[in-house]
Amino acid sequence: MPKKFKPGDWVRIKGKLTAPKMQVLKYTVHKAPFLGVKDQDTFLECVWYNHGKRYVETFHQNALIHHRNADGLFKTYNSPNPLRLT
Repeated sequence: MPKKFKPGDWVRIKGKLTAPKMQVLKYTVHKAPFLGVKDQDTFLECVWYNHGKRYVETFHQNALIHHRNADGLFKTYNSPNPLRLT
């Protein structure tokens, strides 16, 4: 199966509106529990932050979609009306 993502891509879980924005770290080796087959090209290790905690989890690449807005992991406040001194 061809790889859909590369390290550094921004992704979300497909079908979940409240899913966190995650960054792909790498493709990982996944071993099937009953068959013992190792798969290197379909499982991704992703990272995201929530309230200052770092979470890392492995997902199948077909469960993820690209995220269009890649601003970063942290939310920042931007004033809608910049202050003017003149």
